Amino acid sequence: MRAIRVVTCAVIEKEGKILIARRKRGDHMGGKWEFPGGTVERDETPEQCLMRELKEELGVDIGVDEFICSSQYAYDHATINLLAFKATLLSDELKLCAHEEIRWVSPRELGRYDFPEADAPIIRRITASREKG
Repeated sequence: MRAIRVVTCAVIEKEGKILIARRKRGDHMGGKWEFPGGTVERDETPEQCLMRELKEELGVDIGVDEFICSSQYAYDHATINLLAFKATLLSDELKLCAHEEIRWVSPRELGRYDFPEADAPIIRRITASREKG
């Protein structure tokens, strides 16, 4: 049995739109869209990971809000336990440090983008919560 890699992602909403980022072509899963985040390092909480990764990837400070859901998916290269959190931008200027492109999209548009499989339950949760509200 292979180890499970714990990964975090931030669902950042601003003016009714959600931030998504496209992985650089040539990187692992290059060209796919994702909610920004990354792998939890040793002796780091998921919340600390998310703050560190968004600073590294987008040059922004965030506040980590409530936990949304988790998603586990077995890819060929690894099994991922993806932890999604709502987050708030504390600084406004986003920089492309680790991604090819970023977009602000409406929740109903998320299904039009090519996300890794582990993100599907998060997209369903976001979409379902909008339909209820």
